[in-house]
Amino acid sequence: MKAQIKVTLKQGVLDPQGKAIQSALGALGFDGIDDVRQGKFIEVELAETDEAKARETVDRMCRDLLANMVIENYTYELVN
Repeated sequence: MKAQIKVTLKQGVLDPQGKAIQSALGALGFDGIDDVRQGKFIEVELAETDEAKARETVDRMCRDLLANMVIENYTYELVN
């Protein structure tokens, strides 16, 4: 089973890297870009076959290491 995890900054948290990307896109001629927020995409291959246990494991990994719960949110999807 594979977990596809997305970690993003919470709304209201400044995103200087997103602003730099937005500025670079404008410099390249991409008009109409109102906002850019950047984040992380992480894939984890799990040996677990029980979906409930896999979800519990992924939640714990995200809370304990992969996401800074003060400033970041996470979502994930389990894929067979």
